[in-house]
Amino acid sequence: MIIGIGVDVVDVPRFGRQLERTPGLRARLFAPAERELNLRSLAARFAAKEAVAKALGAPAGMNWQDCQVRLDPAGAPQLQIDGTVAAVAAGKGVQVWHLSLSHDGDVATAMVVAEG
Repeated sequence: MIIGIGVDVVDVPRFGRQLERTPGLRARLFAPAERELNLRSLAARFAAKEAVAKALGAPAGMNWQDCQVRLDPAGAPQLQIDGTVAAVAAGKGVQVWHLSLSHDGDVATAMVVAEG
């Protein structure tokens, strides 16, 4: 059963400017393993985090670092959730996450399905 879906689109250059203007933003949004990725990858990961929040109903108090995008051995993106995000997901009965990321020019997109 589908519990929630989320989609988000990020303008990569605009996101880069936000990271430059706000020095602590990178540390607030991304786990240490994500922080050194290139801008397009960071934008796609931010879109994924936003899409997860939407799939969960945009709960207050979500820690952005509790949602990470990892690559499986074949290079496919997968979600790793912990802490605040895992607690909300468990409360809603989420058992499986589906994630798709895409880049085209200056746009990064993420689609998330939360399944119970």
